[in-house]
Amino acid sequence: MAGIDEILTNNRRWVEAKNTEDPEFFHRLADGQKPRYLFIGCSDSRVPASGITGTGPGEMFVHRNIANMVVPADMNLLSVLQYAVEVLGVQDILVVGHYGCGGVAAAAANKQYGLIDNWLVNIRDVVRLHETELLRITDEKQRLRRLVELNVTEQVQNLAKTNIIQNAMRGDNPPRLHGLVYDIADGVLKDLGIDGREVVEELEHIYATQAPHEQDGDASSYEGPTEDPSEQAAG
Repeated sequence: MAGIDEILTNNRRWVEAKNTEDPEFFHRLADGQKPRYLFIGCSDSRVPASGITGTGPGEMFVHRNIANMVVPADMNLLSVLQYAVEVLGVQDILVVGHYGCGGVAAAAANKQYGLIDNWLVNIRDVVRLHETELLRITDEKQRLRRLVELNVTEQVQNLAKTNIIQNAMRGDNPPRLHGLVYDIADGVLKDLGIDGREVVEELEHIYATQAPHEQDGDASSYEGPTEDPSEQAAG
């Protein structure tokens, strides 16, 4: 256990500090979660979701992978997305990339890295789609920064392609989609100014699908729990 002694010590200090600051803090968390945000970000250790957004426990549902990808065949991502949207009712979905992303840089290089190459194909597709623009940028560092931004934009579009988001957009309280880029060099988040609803509308003539029972007025295809199971357990 020696390797995690520092982790355990830090945890005890954190618990003590939280209890001193707010004796009911952990009791409230145990009652269930109702986060406002879904954060889809990179696994990079320099990009802590709560730290860079100023959010605390219970405020943000988080999914992370290499290069903040939204892959339509990724059951992990889709499970998180559906749970966040249709059970937790998140209001804002953030796709957050970061400058200096190793996954993006690896995808832009003509090298093999092993198993991850299969994942990087998704970023190379972004390169293919925007090749003309990227080739016009002669500075390699600036070209990679632009690829980071384009990758975030494409992942927001991939969100719009899912039936989860399509169904939610037809509901009374559709989530807002955002594309952000974090600059590790200065700590600032950059909003790419993506209009999520506009993205959905632009793609719907190709990607839009309709659930069989929508004709009965129900826009959602979800048939599972409609509240966080942890709340039931707490009760």
